[in-house]
Amino acid sequence: MCQIKTLLYYEEMESVIGPLTIIATENGICRLDFGSMEDNLPSLRSWMAKHFIKGELIHSPEYLADAVQQLKDYFAGSLHEFNIRFDLFGTAFQKKVWNQLTTIPYGLTCSYKEVAQGIGAPKAVRAVGSANNQNPVPVFIPCHRVIGSNGALVGYGGGLDKKEVLLSIEQNSYKKKTS
Repeated sequence: MCQIKTLLYYEEMESVIGPLTIIATENGICRLDFGSMEDNLPSLRSWMAKHFIKGELIHSPEYLADAVQQLKDYFAGSLHEFNIRFDLFGTAFQKKVWNQLTTIPYGLTCSYKEVAQGIGAPKAVRAVGSANNQNPVPVFIPCHRVIGSNGALVGYGGGLDKKEVLLSIEQNSYKKKTS
């Protein structure tokens, strides 16, 4: 397989769940990582190698200004749906799961089983969990809205504390919107 030569633009921001690093190609956002660029550089390089990306990392606050603003508005509870272009790297199955995650309404949750049923693969609950865990753009694609079938908060790449904060932001904003 040949390497894809591309530019990768990045920006870092502070948020209520800690520092975030946003990375985009010319086609859209491809990663949202918890932590600083320095913290994430080893995993980013590994991801680039895995996907045969030979790229140059360019710090570009201007290029990612809209994504940063949308995240700020989301964390403030005033944005309920992102308007972001993505450039996702993953298998067809993963992309199917990630697309399904975008259908989970703001402020609500569903189980891994419900996600599996939503993609027409009701027996693929574990595979859905794995794809959910590999979501390259958490928060933008709301994998935090997926919970265990018993209603328990389970698994989140950024840690359950972050998942709790994200769900709390949404549920508090959702309650204000519907009351």
